[in-house]
Amino acid sequence: MQRDLRLDNVGRRYGLRGPWVLRGIHLTVPPGALIRIEGPNGTGKSTLLRLLARIDAPSEGRVSGAPRTAYVPERFPTALPFTALGYLTHLGTVHGLSRPAATRAALEWLDRFGAAAYARTPMAQLSKGSSQKVAVAQALLADPELLVLDEAWTGLDADARAELERAVAERTAAGTAVVFVDHDPRRLAGARDATYTVHDGGLNRRTEQTASPHNGPHTTVVVQGRSGATLPAEALRIATGADETAPGTHRLTVPASHSDVVLRALLTTRPPWHVVSVSRETPVPFEAEAESRR
Repeated sequence: MQRDLRLDNVGRRYGLRGPWVLRGIHLTVPPGALIRIEGPNGTGKSTLLRLLARIDAPSEGRVSGAPRTAYVPERFPTALPFTALGYLTHLGTVHGLSRPAATRAALEWLDRFGAAAYARTPMAQLSKGSSQKVAVAQALLADPELLVLDEAWTGLDADARAELERAVAERTAAGTAVVFVDHDPRRLAGARDATYTVHDGGLNRRTEQTASPHNGPHTTVVVQGRSGATLPAEALRIATGADETAPGTHRLTVPASHSDVVLRALLTTRPPWHVVSVSRETPVPFEAEAESRR
């Protein structure tokens, strides 16, 4: 099965003969990639995400690859004849989980997002924020290979927003590709692999510094293990820098949003690594650094 998702010369119209929303789109989404889509309102970002999620079919061109996909829409329907737990359990069985496994996964994700108290509340009675937690949970509970998030952080409280960032880090470390739109330009700024801008119906890759994983807040983790031991692959995949400073002692630089995932990988491997120190730093902007040298 081709796990890369590819858009080749893809276009999408409004209606059968309406104006083009998108045209000539080429995009490859490989496993484990973290890709941000940005652009002004009305330019076609949500349309692009719906094409990636196979919710809509292109009017021209070809979408290939068949990763197991989960999608969080910009507007989540709340008037559903389920409780939160019932809805998530139902979705889990649709994704191929047994009913007991789906219920366990649903309860775990509701707890992680601080919504366990609403598990048996009818969906129609949930607040916007609680409904959004259910929307995010339904996308994560079946371990998708491609996760498409359209303004998924909107409506979440601060703890739930941080939890979603941790979940994204976990999924990308496990090989899931994540494509997202968010109104906050700082969202996952130090972690994403690429940023694309939708403009005039086309898609352009950004090359600014803000699209680099080496910019933005990062965390330095110093660990010790037995001499010759190999760091966990999950930690090395996330790290933007890894140096062995002495036999058995390593210094890892990771995006701050992914530090929890790296620490968990280091501490749960057998034998576990000893964490010597954890420190967070924010890079100095180039202009400020140049000014300080004058």
